[in-house]
Amino acid sequence: MADVKKIATRESYGNALAELGDKYKDLVVLDADLAAATKTGIFKKKFPERHFDCGIAESNMMSVAAGMAATGKIPFASTFAMFAAGRAFEQVRNSIGYPHLNVKIGATHAGISVGEDGATHQCNEDIALMRTIPGMTIINPADDVEARAAVEAAILHEGPVYMRFGRLAVPVFNDPDTYKFELGKGIQIREGKDIAIFATGLMVSEAIEAARQLAEEGIDAAVVNIHTIKPIDEDIIIKNAKATGLVLTVEEHSVIGGLGSAVADVLSQHYPTKQVRIGVNDEFGHSGPAVDLLKQFGLSADNIAAKARDAVNGTLFAQIKNKFDEILGNK
Repeated sequence: MADVKKIATRESYGNALAELGDKYKDLVVLDADLAAATKTGIFKKKFPERHFDCGIAESNMMSVAAGMAATGKIPFASTFAMFAAGRAFEQVRNSIGYPHLNVKIGATHAGISVGEDGATHQCNEDIALMRTIPGMTIINPADDVEARAAVEAAILHEGPVYMRFGRLAVPVFNDPDTYKFELGKGIQIREGKDIAIFATGLMVSEAIEAARQLAEEGIDAAVVNIHTIKPIDEDIIIKNAKATGLVLTVEEHSVIGGLGSAVADVLSQHYPTKQVRIGVNDEFGHSGPAVDLLKQFGLSADNIAAKARDAVNGTLFAQIKNKFDEILGNK
């Protein structure tokens, strides 16, 4: 995808807020002294009277956003994922989630791809944390087109929304003229019969590339973009599990509590299926160039293809062995 346009979804977030500000007069934006990094500064330049810098006080910012929502405003509380989901968890839970207020949380700089800022800022636990809050909607867009559409979908949705954006520029693969964002509905990017790859966020473009590599080897991989982690699209998960009998989940997040866990919850209840998970294992990240870190942690098209290949071949071997055992009377 070397020739494909690349944009960081945090840029998409800032641009979408500024563009939607004219349409939605009750839209206000809060930031915690990070407007240049979260890109809410774009909105601030256009609507200075509707942008509020709460300083380095993220917990207080969430409470302020809750108060604004209670007056009828649509506040977007913006900061790094580590501070939004981590530092301010209590306020998000008690001041936003419990009263089910109409606050939108714009969490940028999520995951390993924060890069040089290191483990303290590489939030790989935010989806897991937000999934535990009753009534919280979680969106993790994959590219610029999807991120912009997701911001407006969040505005139109009544209730708290956690939106996850990245620092690293990622390929724009969706067509703005045909793309349709529907909250809680996964997108079937590619059909397949050998294995179904469920991806979210910046891993979607990597999954598409992995499927292309697998196709060259004769492995038919389905690819599904799960942009809404909660509520998750159970129907598309079950459909692809039935079509392939083998699923793989990939996310720039801990393998504990994120997309992999959400998919496993669905399958264990409705259609038990063998599952392979790719994500950050039970470990912290460390400082380094974002692209290098993604490769090191296995968050790349090559590793997705390798894990899928091993899973498919292992399943085929098991099927052949079972058939021989039946013929030989060993079962």
